[in-house]
Amino acid sequence: MSKSVYLCLLFFAFNTVQAQITDSLQPRSYQVEFRYIQLYIPAGLMTAGIILDSNRKESIKNEVVEERNEHLFAFQNHLDDYAQFAPLAAVYAFELAGMEARTDWKNRTAILLKGQLINLGLVYILKTSLKNIRPDGTAYSFPSGHTANAFAGATILSIEYGRRYKWVPYASYGLATGIGVMRMANNKHYISDVIFAAGLGILSMKAAYWSHQYKWNKAPKAADPMQMIYTAAALTNP
Repeated sequence: MSKSVYLCLLFFAFNTVQAQITDSLQPRSYQVEFRYIQLYIPAGLMTAGIILDSNRKESIKNEVVEERNEHLFAFQNHLDDYAQFAPLAAVYAFELAGMEARTDWKNRTAILLKGQLINLGLVYILKTSLKNIRPDGTAYSFPSGHTANAFAGATILSIEYGRRYKWVPYASYGLATGIGVMRMANNKHYISDVIFAAGLGILSMKAAYWSHQYKWNKAPKAADPMQMIYTAAALTNP
């Protein structure tokens, strides 16, 4: 795979991590508020994926496949089939290890399920509607479901733990990027499938946070500071 492709993937991964860390450091409550700036990274990735999805022989996506076939023709590894779920599993494993999450487990589970419903639903619709052919000749190439899963998991993991543990976004998005690279190395996806899926996974999980109502374990409202005065006045003047 050419150096320019690696640099491209590292650039997107670094900017995704930086955006997530900036968001995590905001002095807010446990809720994640919608801000338009949060759309830049996922929308940029998805747009780049669409632009790169060209069927011309000289297109970047075909050049990447040619590089793969030249240097990694015999490469086959199924680690990505399992590693795609590692960030999602870590959402609970980190808490069991004693790390403090941003959201309680009930709301966190609801957000995770909603985010994955959006993510997997959109991946399925796009795959079955477009029916793009993979580099290995099989169907349903665009977008990469493995990559979308990995980046959705990296997003919830970073939001939940990135505010307190600064290394989490780097580790989670780094792993997700590695899974995307493995999908290309395994000849299962084009670079366009992977980049679009990364944006889709991020956007799906963020949308789950933005739309969540936090119905469980709400923080109690602060007591009225004047209530004690009202009570004392009522007792002294029956």
